[in-house]
Amino acid sequence: MAEPLYVPVLPVRKNARTAYEHVRPDIQAAMAPLWNLPPCPGVPPAALQKAYWQQELNRVRAAHRRYPGWIDAPFAEEEQIPALAEILSECSLSLLLRPVTGPRRIKAQQSAALETARRNGCGLGIRVCVPGEWNGRTAEDVGQLLGHAEPDVPVDLLLDLGSVLPTRPDAGKEALRALDALRPLAAWRTAAVLGGSFPQVTGDMLELGQLHEEPRADWHMWHEIQASGRDYLSELTYGDYGVQPVTALTQGRGGGPPRWGVLRYTTDDWFVLCKVLNGGPDRTASIRAAARRISELPEFRGASAGAGETWLRDCANGPLTIGKGTGQAPDWLRAGNIQHMTYVVRCLDQH
Repeated sequence: MAEPLYVPVLPVRKNARTAYEHVRPDIQAAMAPLWNLPPCPGVPPAALQKAYWQQELNRVRAAHRRYPGWIDAPFAEEEQIPALAEILSECSLSLLLRPVTGPRRIKAQQSAALETARRNGCGLGIRVCVPGEWNGRTAEDVGQLLGHAEPDVPVDLLLDLGSVLPTRPDAGKEALRALDALRPLAAWRTAAVLGGSFPQVTGDMLELGQLHEEPRADWHMWHEIQASGRDYLSELTYGDYGVQPVTALTQGRGGGPPRWGVLRYTTDDWFVLCKVLNGGPDRTASIRAAARRISELPEFRGASAGAGETWLRDCANGPLTIGKGTGQAPDWLRAGNIQHMTYVVRCLDQH
């Protein structure tokens, strides 16, 4: 069986970091997150040491005292590369957070990641993005990149399909084409297939207070890969973007709180969403009613399943006259990701 079992693709944000910290120890031991710094458009390199995410990055680093992960800055601007490389190199000193590069990165970023992996001995993640049809020339680019790595540096393949929505039915076939070409290039320490199928939620997409289901297309893609009969299936690791769309990685800090929000739950085939009010006199009743509808689902796994389910149970049963325990958008994301990551690991562990 591949190790780790699961690679969640997460932003360097408090809600994602606390979700990782609050899953049960056995679940955390089975995970290796791919952490992503947000874009910093126009920020001078000298100011990156004081960027708003710097404190949270330090906390992510502290969260990896026992188990590994990767750290990436996929949206770095060219002039920011040296400063970001220094920041990420410091994160990799623990040997548990590994730097990431890819075949489409600029040479300065590739060189910085390769040097960090060599100097710190932590290994290197190669993130190969396949947002659409597989291009065979990408394998040549990966091969050239690997040629610059030291022979004794462990390398990890992070095959990132990006958004894998129902509108992309050939994603599984493209993943297999990519894997067939990339696997022979190295003795990969980890080979993970990443994809995200949580939808981009808009205000007119959901009816307030009503449960809505969206298919977990990336999970279905994973089963398609597993049914392919390839001889390397036992070496593959599953990864996803949790209960947020792929585009969430590009988001910086928001303005004020949104007028509405979403509670999320994961079942075997579906993401269950429920729109709630985030203001006004009916806010508390709206959120508790949504938590109650989710906790009454036949697929609800019970409060003992994990901290995500416990939060939903407690929220559903709280008093309508008191808003304490209903949370804010970051709390809803944290609870959603905890239940999702816990459920994914347990599903993978059964196979």
